Amino acid sequence: MFESFLGGFAILFNPETMFYTFLLIGAGLFLGMFVGALPGFTTLMAMAILLPISFFLDPMLGIPFLIGVYKGGIYGGSIPAILISMPGTGAAVATTFDGPALTKKGEARKALEMALFSSVSGDLSSDIVTIALIGPIAAVALLLGPPELAAVLFLALIVISATSSGVFVKGLLMLAIGLFLGMIGQDPIGALSRFSFGMTSIESGIPLLPMLIGIFALPEIFNGIEKKASEIVKSSDLKISGKRLTFAEYKSCFRTICRSTVIGTSIGMIPGVGQVVAAFMGYAAAKNASKTPEKFGTGLLEGVAAPEAANNAVNGPTLVPLLTLGVPGDNLTVILVGAFIAQGLRPGPQLMEEQGPLVFAILLSMVLANILFLFIGYVCIPVFARVVTIRKSLLLPLTLVFAFAGSWVFRAQPFDLAVLVFFGAFGYIAKKLQFDVTPLAMGFILGPTLEYSFGQSFILASGDIFGFIFVERPITAAIIVITPVITFLMWRRSMRLRRQFAAPGAD
Repeated sequence: MFESFLGGFAILFNPETMFYTFLLIGAGLFLGMFVGALPGFTTLMAMAILLPISFFLDPMLGIPFLIGVYKGGIYGGSIPAILISMPGTGAAVATTFDGPALTKKGEARKALEMALFSSVSGDLSSDIVTIALIGPIAAVALLLGPPELAAVLFLALIVISATSSGVFVKGLLMLAIGLFLGMIGQDPIGALSRFSFGMTSIESGIPLLPMLIGIFALPEIFNGIEKKASEIVKSSDLKISGKRLTFAEYKSCFRTICRSTVIGTSIGMIPGVGQVVAAFMGYAAAKNASKTPEKFGTGLLEGVAAPEAANNAVNGPTLVPLLTLGVPGDNLTVILVGAFIAQGLRPGPQLMEEQGPLVFAILLSMVLANILFLFIGYVCIPVFARVVTIRKSLLLPLTLVFAFAGSWVFRAQPFDLAVLVFFGAFGYIAKKLQFDVTPLAMGFILGPTLEYSFGQSFILASGDIFGFIFVERPITAAIIVITPVITFLMWRRSMRLRRQFAAPGAD
């Protein structure tokens, strides 16, 4: 793996590659912060809409561009959370506990800068940990045979369903629908067509890009259209006042930032948990460790630093299960899966072996992105603060046009637009009925890999799959046995946190 690391270093630090990588990461960060600063416009929607742009770029440029949107969007949600108590993303809900109180005290600038510095600190530290761990974990993943991989994927899908927002049964139903949709097209083992009902357009499967844009972006656009004009914020309501953050103030929160970074990094490696849970756990840990917990919620800089360091620390580690096992860490990395697949890079145990230098180059670009993250965020705080006042009526139609244009340019087929509309309507109805569509997307993407691994296991077992697993593959048997236990513990933990903080689903 060290050779792959050196190869990635050489790829990234080629002068021309570095220039364009910095340029596109910077563009992604700016767009992510811009969208994150808009109440009601989620990072998930931004990544889905901008996903087609990455297809026209080299993987070394297109994927870091989306990662920039990812990083910038998670931070950008803190801006309206602090200024007007309206979190731009679910990950910034915990920031509303102390951020608006600081604004009322006339310390909005300090709060915004603390959010930025703690976000960059958590993000940078977790990226370094990701690079350090990705090699050993990938090496272990390569030792997994088809039965072990099938068991791991099954565990991941069940855990994702259990930790998704809403009722567990609803998550399982969405997962089942996603698995069925993933089966449409060709059998991964026999290459026989199935469930296409004579429609030539889906004999090779449902197109991934229109499905992702439809199910993640269109419902958000439709919900935005429903919002009343009375919710528009006037520029006169915003006051970015107060002194700048001092180093002493940042230093006083350093232990909190470190604690939240550890929490966010750990949570990021667990599929299906995400930034929302990390932010609340970071805030709760800071409050429990404080000598004056009663002051939390009254306007403490520590109350901003804790959730912001935690939710951004999730960003890098979510790529660990994605790159090594092909399991997206959250709904945002589902979009990254689409980018990898469209570029001909199938995430999973073989990716690091086949494209190790490229993967390390992308991971190293994440570390360098934090330099731009800090610069763009610091310089543009006043700009992004004004973004809060932009009327949705000006942006929503343009966003809708981008959604249709992105689906069209992928293959230039009218059928893709029909898929976009269908899944947009499906996602909108599901959202109204309080169904989380993340398990559906996970099942759709991971279903073929799960089926292929299970099919290979069945062949290896010569039909006696039960005896083969529990006698000859003890690791597989152990994973299957602990699956319900882990699922229950994860579900109970996520439900307790949601009840405690009344948190929406991650975006």
